[in-house]
Amino acid sequence: MEELARESISLLARSASHADPPQLGSLGAVFIMLKSALGAGLLNFPWAFYKAGGVTTSICVELVSLIFLISGLVILGYASSVSKQKTYQDVVSEVCGRAVGQLCEVCFCFNLFNVCIAFLVVVQDQLEKLTDSLYEMVTGSSEAEMPYHWYTDQRFALFVVCLIIILPLSIPKEIGIQKYTSVLGTLAATYLCVAVIVKFWMMENHTVIITPQYKDGVSSWASMFSVVPTICFGFQCHEACIAIYSSMENQKLSHWVVVAVISMLFCLLIYTLTGVYGFLTFGRAVASDILMSYPGNDVVMIISRLLFGISIITIYPIILLLGRSVILNLMIRIQRRRRGIVTHSFESRCRVILTVIWIGITLLIAMFVPDMSKVISVIGGISSFFIFIFPGLCLVFTMQTETVSPRIRGILTVWGVITIVVGAFIFGQSTTIAVMEIFYSF
Repeated sequence: MEELARESISLLARSASHADPPQLGSLGAVFIMLKSALGAGLLNFPWAFYKAGGVTTSICVELVSLIFLISGLVILGYASSVSKQKTYQDVVSEVCGRAVGQLCEVCFCFNLFNVCIAFLVVVQDQLEKLTDSLYEMVTGSSEAEMPYHWYTDQRFALFVVCLIIILPLSIPKEIGIQKYTSVLGTLAATYLCVAVIVKFWMMENHTVIITPQYKDGVSSWASMFSVVPTICFGFQCHEACIAIYSSMENQKLSHWVVVAVISMLFCLLIYTLTGVYGFLTFGRAVASDILMSYPGNDVVMIISRLLFGISIITIYPIILLLGRSVILNLMIRIQRRRRGIVTHSFESRCRVILTVIWIGITLLIAMFVPDMSKVISVIGGISSFFIFIFPGLCLVFTMQTETVSPRIRGILTVWGVITIVVGAFIFGQSTTIAVMEIFYSF
């Protein structure tokens, strides 16, 4: 989210502290942008292609969305240079005012919370398939014949993973594991993309475009827009982009535009190829998590499951730290206002309690979410604030103070308003549908 600085928290911390001078080159900036964007959202793209009505419709929506995605990145870079702030929340607060900045913090925290739920749903799905694969290899029987035991249930396995691995990694104040695992997300996404393409061309009959099961799905505006939340979740790197921009050696806006365009085009390539070939392989039978569509004994996909599983398990504590820091800072400010001093023991207790509550609630929700698409729909709606609404607001507010020609000011103000309106529509439409689908699924 995606997202969120999923694997670049060290960069965010350095930028926020203002301790180190800018030292990030162009390739480094592109790479970190890719690491922030390429992630678990990739698993949902083939299903989203079906849900949107087919390949043609989905690609058209992607291309239109790409204009706003790149525009948002450019606006945020510009707003950062104007405000001299180095984090997303600080830029929004400085440019748009304290009230909008507080709204940004709330959305930021809520979005990260939902990303954690999505990550646990993905881990749960992979645990289910890996358990089936292990049973089949040991007994030689198919996964359908596996008897049910409470200790083989993926929900219990997910609980054990959270208790033994995720919780100990999340409690510390600083998380250093990302420097060893930062490449896993990009590696997993690239590997999955190649594997999906290879699996399609290895099919006995891959001339599938004209067969009925691959024809476009429900042809309606609602179904077409249903792909937008997945695009927002998948391409989301806007929360991390200001920290990246602030750490670059060359902070010219034209240079930042090139970095943003290259990053988004590469993401577009990876997501589109996976979406197209995953959809063409399974048609209407494609699962919301593409890895769940492949047999449990497929070695190529077992490797992909392991890569995604390990990547997400190590990224989850980073997302938790970012979200926890927003709440923890609020609690510390309240304590300082009441008592005048904040002790180390108070900070430690709050950190541990927040961590346990965060993991516990996300775990409970993930256990009972029917599939990943439901969570991503909610996240995609919230992501519209970071991709559309807040950048649009930043552009409108900066145009009121910056010295530019009246014509340029008018054009950019109109574009900012359009971006805000589009973001509000996407948030309302996608969130309403997502909540209704979650409600009816129960």
